[in-house]
Amino acid sequence: MDNISLEKLRYPIGKFNAPEQIDATMLAKWIEILETLPKRLEDMVTPLSEAQLDTPYRSDGWTVRQVVHHVSDSHHHSYIRFKWGMTENAPVIKPYLEKEWSNLFDAKTAPIALSLAHLTAVHAKLVYFLKGLSSAELERTFIHPEGNVETTLAVNIGRYAWHGSHHFAHIAELLKRRGW
Repeated sequence: MDNISLEKLRYPIGKFNAPEQIDATMLAKWIEILETLPKRLEDMVTPLSEAQLDTPYRSDGWTVRQVVHHVSDSHHHSYIRFKWGMTENAPVIKPYLEKEWSNLFDAKTAPIALSLAHLTAVHAKLVYFLKGLSSAELERTFIHPEGNVETTLAVNIGRYAWHGSHHFAHIAELLKRRGW
């Protein structure tokens, strides 16, 4: 497989690039993506067989099951990061080792219904919270220790709308390639 094909499999919707200006329309679109992701993901993956759930979306990639559990874990972390950003002054967040988490036994074997229910609950709370933030609050920040990168809450909304769409596309593209 050539590098272009591998890059397209790894980043089917491209990499996240934060816009310089974020307006209310963009924020509303991102929040809508977050609001609809759990149901869209559930509708796509619940009809799959156990064998299909245990199929990697690309060579050396995570299985569909691992992707579902990863999205739930990652978005749980994001929810906490939003809360830290609102309650502390530019806190340094704690990253987590997502590859290692996705190699734990539960990510490889647990029923996806667990993470789908968790994602539904986390997103319901997250969307409610985000819709209540003022423009000034959306400019609050947190710092990711890898690279000491400061991120506004507004940018993080976009990042997680992208993140959910990114992993949704991993699974959707696999289903399309396999004719499932």
